[in-house]
Amino acid sequence: MLTGKLVRLRALETSDAESLYRWIHDPEVGQWMNNSHPRSLDQVRKRCEERTVNTYSHVVLGIESVTSGELIGVIDLRDAEPETGRAELDIYIGEKDHWNGGYGTEAMRLMCRYGFNVMRLHLIALWVVADNERARHVYRKVGFVEDGRHRECFRGSDGKYYDMYLMSLLEPELVD
Repeated sequence: MLTGKLVRLRALETSDAESLYRWIHDPEVGQWMNNSHPRSLDQVRKRCEERTVNTYSHVVLGIESVTSGELIGVIDLRDAEPETGRAELDIYIGEKDHWNGGYGTEAMRLMCRYGFNVMRLHLIALWVVADNERARHVYRKVGFVEDGRHRECFRGSDGKYYDMYLMSLLEPELVD
């Protein structure tokens, strides 16, 4: 487990399925995410039960509040390759009452430190919808910089197309 003042990053458990199910069906939580077709609670449970173990190429961790022990989100490093020292990061805070207060920022810092120190990554990248200013603010606060813009590549739940930014972070750029 990776622990900070606000959050603890830990492996996901089968018992987390109910929270994941609730979040993936909440339009506000999923507004800026690529969601698949609707899934039943049983399907989400089965996916949790069959989840592969974390490996170098894909590390998925739950974000837990240190004070309450409640699962509040998910973060992962995926597509990591030791040959390139690069991985992509995804994060979401599913519990809306934790959207402010530094939970996402601390989870990002913990996961990036893990990527640089343990996985020996050189670069961590992510994609973010241009209109998702809350997320972009957190990413910039951690040290990510905008590398480029991909035009109209994300289709929102409102049917509109949005631009996305590619952002990246090198180890010396991580802001504590």
